[in-house]
Amino acid sequence: MARTTLQPKLVINPSLFDNLELHDDFDFSTSSLSHRDFELDLWTYIARFLDGRSLVMLGATSKWFNSVVMQDCIWKFACLRDLQVPDPGQVAFSWSKIYASAVDGSHSYMQRQQEKHIDWMRIGAFSFDSEVAFLSERPSPPMKFPKQEIIDDMLQSCGTCLLTKVKRGIWIADLQLVRCPVCDQEKCEGTMQMLDARHIELFLSQGYKDGSWDYELVGSHEIKKSVRGAYGAIFDFNYLTSKITAGRS
Repeated sequence: MARTTLQPKLVINPSLFDNLELHDDFDFSTSSLSHRDFELDLWTYIARFLDGRSLVMLGATSKWFNSVVMQDCIWKFACLRDLQVPDPGQVAFSWSKIYASAVDGSHSYMQRQQEKHIDWMRIGAFSFDSEVAFLSERPSPPMKFPKQEIIDDMLQSCGTCLLTKVKRGIWIADLQLVRCPVCDQEKCEGTMQMLDARHIELFLSQGYKDGSWDYELVGSHEIKKSVRGAYGAIFDFNYLTSKITAGRS
């Protein structure tokens, strides 16, 4: 595959969040600015229309605004709005940390195989309501799903497979530009693109940060003939098979 330059992505320096702390002992009623409860509600409403960088800048202006923008409901609204995903319900971390991990430039190759990584770009985000994922080499689901077999056998025979025990919630999809591990094509400059999907809380999990979690190859699908392009798709299996949602885009 020829060398590709990926488009720039929006990145917020994570150090900007370091100075934002929720001051539980701050008394709004005795503030020198004499803000009333209705003023707090007004600024809380206004903050919902600001992007992440503007929220950080507003919170750095004073302790009062710091306390306003560090309300978890504001960062939850900003995260769901910017990623365009539905509310996943209960989460394990504060929404300010979740938002920061999604936009601070972190990617899957920062912790492993750094020498292979060249560049990346954000594709978007999606939501999983079930614990079963349907992976396919085609961008559209089949009319009839193949019988579940050994994952590697399914990949080799039809380019699809089912994965179970998928973590529910918001998932991030990135496109990674990496160096090819093996390439014997004369016109190839030694790069390939990878569809990378991760749960939005992955980079905040202690097992990931301390390196106790590892990647496991569950299967592979090799296309030996020359093709103009390649596809990869991830579907919520229950969404595809539900009588209510089946057939919807």
